[in-house]
Amino acid sequence: MHIPVLKREVLEILDPKPNQNFVDATFGEGGHAISILEKIAPNGKLLALEVDPELFKKGKKLEKKFLGRLILRNENFANLKNVVEKENFKEILGILFDLGISSWHLEESGRGFTFKRNEPLIMRYDKDTTKLTAIDVLNKFPEREIEKILKEFGQEKFAREIAREIARERKKEKILTTFQLVEIVKKALPISEIKKRKIHFATKVFLALRIFVNRELENLKEGLEQALEVVSKGGKILVISFHSLEDKIVKNFFKEKEKEKIVKILTKKPIVPSNLEILKNKRSRSAKLRAAIKL
Repeated sequence: MHIPVLKREVLEILDPKPNQNFVDATFGEGGHAISILEKIAPNGKLLALEVDPELFKKGKKLEKKFLGRLILRNENFANLKNVVEKENFKEILGILFDLGISSWHLEESGRGFTFKRNEPLIMRYDKDTTKLTAIDVLNKFPEREIEKILKEFGQEKFAREIAREIARERKKEKILTTFQLVEIVKKALPISEIKKRKIHFATKVFLALRIFVNRELENLKEGLEQALEVVSKGGKILVISFHSLEDKIVKNFFKEKEKEKIVKILTKKPIVPSNLEILKNKRSRSAKLRAAIKL
């Protein structure tokens, strides 16, 4: 089961009151959404977006439970403004982005998000294999391009060696599965490096491919701009990020908008999970929450 990260802190900053309206830009398995819906009863509404068609389908069962107060749409938050206008959703007092990958994606989706299971390297949240997949990147992209992706999005210092090994291996056979990729990374890295790493040696490669394939950083920039447009004055934007590339985008966005006197930053430093939360939910360890209020 997916445990919502920084739930108490999110509710403290959002401060949802009865009959207010909010947006959950990343519904996932509904952890944050449910806690917000409980606070805004009896008539407050929550517009929720979920890019993954399977998670969306699961969430539809929850929609019935909240009798019209939960409006769930199968959309990417890069289309946030569009969805808000289409639903004629007004007086938005807060928008939440939780950028973490859900436990379901890692444990049940079967799309190659994790190196712990042998799965096809699809790595798409929207499940649309007619669009770019990690298989396409690994088998069709030039070696230099793959190196750039690993360096830029995974901050992988052995990007060149790994890209070279990928190019070498794909000549022998097509790279289709997670375990194939793990073996390639293992071959490319010095043994001393594998032993030295605190995290699994393939983590950065998987992260880089996932970010690139799903256009995560571009979508985040889009989503933040649109959130600022649609949120009411006095409304808040909260973002939970899980790696430095995301956090940097959020930090710079809020800073820039504060300079322009459009928002006031509510978190001088990002809020991180307590030791107790990390103990209960290991995946929360890299979470950072930043928030701003629209002036």
